[in-house]
Amino acid sequence: MPRKTEPAPIKPGRVKPTRIKSDKAKIVRVDPPKDPLESVPPDHAAIIEAGKIIRDQGIVIFPAQCLYGLAANALDPKAVQKIFDLKQRPKNNPILVLIQTPKDLSPLVKNIPNSARILMDTFWPGNLTLIFEAADRVSPLLTAHTQKIGIRVPVHPVARALVKQVQGPITGTSANLSGQPACSRISQLPLAMVRGADLILDAGHLKGGIGSTIVDVTCDPVRILRQGMISGIKIFQALSPLT
Repeated sequence: MPRKTEPAPIKPGRVKPTRIKSDKAKIVRVDPPKDPLESVPPDHAAIIEAGKIIRDQGIVIFPAQCLYGLAANALDPKAVQKIFDLKQRPKNNPILVLIQTPKDLSPLVKNIPNSARILMDTFWPGNLTLIFEAADRVSPLLTAHTQKIGIRVPVHPVARALVKQVQGPITGTSANLSGQPACSRISQLPLAMVRGADLILDAGHLKGGIGSTIVDVTCDPVRILRQGMISGIKIFQALSPLT
């Protein structure tokens, strides 16, 4: 009998040659580099396509870090409204955004306190979301009329590549129906969310977890709104030079 040949392995950072269509959404496998400090190649076909979709008011499901998230153009109110509709999210619940580097903060916030600069230098990119006073151009939808906005620089290589491709802030809210558990696998996504997304970037089984720590830097001292991956002890240790 002829010897059976095994298919060639998928190289990290490349797209599988086949795509699975699920109603309107396309599910594309994206294998991030084995080293989390490496970036997804800038010519990655799936990332390029995802960037075009987001710039055109579309929605992309992507690996945010521990869980899957919903990405839309954070500066486009119509795109943000789609996120609220898809998640069935109450309008009084703000949506955080992801940026590429701290340099991208200026169009989104009114000021950057010293405490924020220290925390960014210490923990970004990483599992820390900082709450700033939102700039006037930021949609009230995004801030839930609180005049505050949550921002993070993501650490997952696919998320970082996506923000870089869009060249602007994207939403980083979890890909789940409001009040329901978040998803660490594509197979856990609600069918309505799969149908409502324009593209799904499948990076396999994510590690799950409690998400990012959320710190409000608009007050002095800063206030931890949610204890997450980074402990409060580490937050205040980093800020000790200010005391």
